[in-house]
Amino acid sequence: MSPEKLDAVTTELKKLAQELNLSDSQKAQLKTSLEEKHAKLQEFRQKNPNISRKDLIQKIVAIRSTLREQVVQFLTPLQLEKWDAEVAKAREFLGQSIAA
Repeated sequence: MSPEKLDAVTTELKKLAQELNLSDSQKAQLKTSLEEKHAKLQEFRQKNPNISRKDLIQKIVAIRSTLREQVVQFLTPLQLEKWDAEVAKAREFLGQSIAA
């Protein structure tokens, strides 16, 4: 990811944390979950440098699914509703054509 996109993603995550009104504990849990998922994806890409786009998308979808399972554990129902809406917007923002 380019430095510009990384900065944009960081800004969006901070905005999301404010919109969800996350507690400090929730912020820590979300940060840990996101870092774990990012590390898993990076490891997968390193181990599979010649992976097809289709297979990479399948892996991203699987990782995204486990992330949602984790956030369900610590977000309130209202926060989860906002999370889902923001994740949908983020996909558009990043220009990804990855089906959920």
